[in-house]
Amino acid sequence: MRKMRKGFKRPKTPWDDTLIEEERRLLREFGLKNKKELWRARSTLRGFRRRAREITANKDEADEKALLDKLVKFNILEKTHGIDDVLALTVEDILNRRLQTIVFRKNMANTVKQARQFIVHGHVRIDGRKVTFPSYFVPADEEGKIEVTLQIKVPNPKKVEDKPTPNVAPAADDKEKGDKK
Repeated sequence: MRKMRKGFKRPKTPWDDTLIEEERRLLREFGLKNKKELWRARSTLRGFRRRAREITANKDEADEKALLDKLVKFNILEKTHGIDDVLALTVEDILNRRLQTIVFRKNMANTVKQARQFIVHGHVRIDGRKVTFPSYFVPADEEGKIEVTLQIKVPNPKKVEDKPTPNVAPAADDKEKGDKK
């Protein structure tokens, strides 16, 4: 059985005002549940950047191609970009590849929070399989296969009876108002 480890690292200065405001902005913009999700995205970005620095230092062509292919696969970089562009990535680039963000940006949900709810409740399918993780990292080839399947319950017409509206004569006050005109 695999040992589970934390997938993030907390900030070194947790009470920095500018950092707190930036984190709040990102939480609102991407509809994240808590700061752990943001820290996990930063950790992923940190890993990509660390690998890019190591590749630049070692000048390893095979590792460079593998890293760039992975980033192209997830549509974070384009094929024409190089290893220097990996160092210029931001946390927004990583958060844009989450399933929650893609469902919202494709107008399958009205808000980012609604997109998260659709995913968690099992209304989002990718290539026919249900995905219930809003943090799912969507590859470029699966992006066009995302669909929202909401099953709206229609009431049974036999159980719901339409009540006829009663024919009510206008009140005496209404007759008087009509006569004065």
